Amino acid sequence: MDTLFLALRVILSLAAVLGVIWYAQRKISKGTRAKQGKTITVVGRQGVGAKASVAVIDVDGKRFLLGVTEHSVNILHTSDTPEAPAEAFSRVLTEEGGDVAVEAVKPVGSSTALAGSILSADTWRRAFASLKP
Repeated sequence: MDTLFLALRVILSLAAVLGVIWYAQRKISKGTRAKQGKTITVVGRQGVGAKASVAVIDVDGKRFLLGVTEHSVNILHTSDTPEAPAEAFSRVLTEEGGDVAVEAVKPVGSSTALAGSILSADTWRRAFASLKP
């Protein structure tokens, strides 16, 4: 009976020690990942053979096209990272001063403001006329 309690105490102690090690490892690795930041971004990757592929990555404002094989990695092309579409759009708006005029687009030959819209009676007439055999 004493050996059973001894075995249970050893197993419980081992589980507690492993739990503390696991918790400490998660805290330490999470802290180092947050401090390092994400400096390399894989934009895309495409396989071109059984053991070869092409990858596009961004690193610190530079974009690299890499040829990746089983034995080597080669830089095929280098350029600056292109600007994101949302950033480019906001930059254009601020350069224009925010005074971007939007002109109303009317169908050719329209005489009313509703011409060509779903609210126009002429639109409904044309729709029904196109359905007639």
